[in-house]
Amino acid sequence: MIRVLLVHDTSLLRSALVALLRKEGDLEVASASWATAPRKAYAVQPHVCVVDVDSEGPTTLGAAAELGCRVTGKGAALLVLATVARPGLLRRAFEARALGYVNKDAGPQRLLDGIRQVAAGERFVDESLAFGFLQAAEMPLTPRELSVLSLAAEGATIAEIARGLHLSNGTVRNYMSAITRKTGARNRVDAIRISRGAGWV
Repeated sequence: MIRVLLVHDTSLLRSALVALLRKEGDLEVASASWATAPRKAYAVQPHVCVVDVDSEGPTTLGAAAELGCRVTGKGAALLVLATVARPGLLRRAFEARALGYVNKDAGPQRLLDGIRQVAAGERFVDESLAFGFLQAAEMPLTPRELSVLSLAAEGATIAEIARGLHLSNGTVRNYMSAITRKTGARNRVDAIRISRGAGWV
């Protein structure tokens, strides 16, 4: 029996996916919101954690990667539900060591195939996400620029970003100028909008 933990903050969608998965005789399915996921993972000890990356917050992908590790030394396999439209989230999921990637526009059988494959320790990548992965590889921002932009997106001022990252105000301004240029934005607000749309932050 494959134990699955489905993590999603939208209750209606979470319930529908759980109902679908529970029809399978080889799956034992539990669900949780992001807030309750660590507790539920400890109780369920899942083989696979299925998460919707479009519903995540700034730290959720990292938290999802740790869900299984908190339960067992080996850890649960992470399978993400994603779209081609947000390549930044695909990249972040890859950096969070996700083993499976299923397109949310795919049929239910793709999700079932993905769960079973990652439960067996094998990588599963929906071929329809290939273009999204190519776009993700072309992300123009460095990790440090992403850190600066993430804080800016949360409403931090230049001074607050500088304090938080142990940089000078001038250095933060230089990073913001580089971010604006690299994203083709008109200003800081536009850079945040573009980056959020792509899933970089």
